Amino acid sequence: MKDVAIIGLGPAGATLARLLAGMLDVVAFDKKAADPDAAGFRKPCGGLLAEDAQRSLSRQGLTLPKSVLADPQIFEVRTLDLCRRLERCYRRFYINMDRHKFDLWLQSLVPATVEIHNACTVKFFERADDAWRIHYYENGEKKTIEARYIVGADGAASLVRRTIAPDHKIRSYNAVQQWFKDESARGLYACFFDERLSDCYGWAVSKDGRVVFGAAFPPKNSKQAYDTLLARAREAGFSLGEPLATEACQVLRPERMDDFVLGNDDGVFLIGEAAGFISPSSLEGMSYALDSAEILAGTLLRENADLFEDYKKSTLKLRLKLLSKILKNPFMYNPVLRSFVMKSGIASIAVPARK
Repeated sequence: MKDVAIIGLGPAGATLARLLAGMLDVVAFDKKAADPDAAGFRKPCGGLLAEDAQRSLSRQGLTLPKSVLADPQIFEVRTLDLCRRLERCYRRFYINMDRHKFDLWLQSLVPATVEIHNACTVKFFERADDAWRIHYYENGEKKTIEARYIVGADGAASLVRRTIAPDHKIRSYNAVQQWFKDESARGLYACFFDERLSDCYGWAVSKDGRVVFGAAFPPKNSKQAYDTLLARAREAGFSLGEPLATEACQVLRPERMDDFVLGNDDGVFLIGEAAGFISPSSLEGMSYALDSAEILAGTLLRENADLFEDYKKSTLKLRLKLLSKILKNPFMYNPVLRSFVMKSGIASIAVPARK
């Protein structure tokens, strides 16, 4: 009998496991292989660490090793409105990194007292007397384990969320991205808007001799929309040849307080994007993964009579912060307002010459 079972060891799950280690008996499950060079699941992601996430790491006393960084580090983003042929350049202070290496680094910080099952798949879980029984596959073999509490840190398509809230609906997109050979001389970081294809946005980032180009689209016809956006980016002057690899995943976009699913009073909790904690304006979820894991760790270690109510109260500030991001949306996603802001040149910097 374990105290806590964590499903998913991305930034949220790995942080929670690290903070609970030695205090509670923890088991964790993850789809990724522990070997960074092994085949298997890799989280599709633009791989940029925002300032809020940097602050979260700093608060937890962590510093990034250079092994997770990607080359080059770029401090401005070229922003293009493809419908109106507008382009501006804005300062940004993201850290460019290898997302897969970053996830494995966070997992490497989890003490050995936590029982970790890598390259495995949790199929379902069920109530068994006063505990949860988790059924999973590892090396082709079906296994079970029991725990008092179960934590869903398993991302946008969370099995845990779908199990405890099967009727819950939250706005979702398909994020599609491809990798290309990087032919830019100074590195590329760009952001694309085209409301003909999506009311969200696209991105392009140089990483260690390659460029990742992607975008988030409404689920219907997302692959066709991606192909069209790629063609329009090429027409706009971006050198993107034949794709080297293709990735896709679901991404959430909360719009109201009811979109967040925190768990239930029967010993189930959700953190990170599994709970809906992701910015509706930028789709940045790293800081919320780190913060919600830290909040839940504090809740579980307090052992109050009503843990779920404690977790709800403790995440209120975080949820309100996410909802405030909705106020930013009109300036990014309303075509008229975005056009006005870009034409005005507010907060923009000179666009570097293309090479």
